[in-house]
Amino acid sequence: MRLPIYQVDAFTDSVFGGNPAAVVPLERWLPDPLLTAIAAENNLSETAFLVPAGDGFELRWFTPTVEVDLCGHATLASAFVVRALLRPGLGRVAFTTRKAGTLTVEQEGDRLVLDFPSRPPGPVDADPALFPGLGGAAPLEVLAARDYLVLYPDEAAVRALEPDFRILNHLDRAVIVTAPGSGGVDFVSRFFAPTHGIDEDPVTGSAHCTLVPYWAKRLGRARLEARQISRRGGALSCELAGDRVRMAGGAALYLEGVIHVPDAG
Repeated sequence: MRLPIYQVDAFTDSVFGGNPAAVVPLERWLPDPLLTAIAAENNLSETAFLVPAGDGFELRWFTPTVEVDLCGHATLASAFVVRALLRPGLGRVAFTTRKAGTLTVEQEGDRLVLDFPSRPPGPVDADPALFPGLGGAAPLEVLAARDYLVLYPDEAAVRALEPDFRILNHLDRAVIVTAPGSGGVDFVSRFFAPTHGIDEDPVTGSAHCTLVPYWAKRLGRARLEARQISRRGGALSCELAGDRVRMAGGAALYLEGVIHVPDAG
């Protein structure tokens, strides 16, 4: 069986930046073990699979080890593929998901804008392994939504972290670390998810579903500029809009081709 595949760098204006995602359009859903095997073979933080559904698409995301309930950069990459290659000129792409509701992506200028659910953090009893797993300076605060949200005093402290992923792999959640930004950036972050097969994710849209409501409340404004300070790095222009988070970023096509997989029958 031959399937088209695209690799798109998301939350960047050029290739070799942002977060790479594979996008595999399908005519129908294949068995989950096959989807998992494709994602593992791609060995990217996420592979997105999409199937036509009415005027839009149903969308699912897989890391190299598990299916996840929400993924920002692979949604951005999928919308880029739809608008540029599958349905050129389509103004608004609607994705139906299994656990995150309907997600939409629209073009605004030279960027794509994601409309995602807001997931504000709240108090949590942190796993005792969290702090030794992160290493570095002691954090100022720990909250949680889907993931831990760990606040540090400044960008230097976030950059200096050298996590022990063997320890973090035993946590029940992924970990967002964040601090105030500078030079026109409101906040910075990093994201660690070894429990999902991703030690450090380059740019994580879903993490901003928690980061944006946190920083909007802390800074007293809805529009925010964010930067994820992984090795590749990525920039997001964000807005808290009620119970939704809007995230804008660019995308660049790196690869298109065909993969050969066993016939699913």
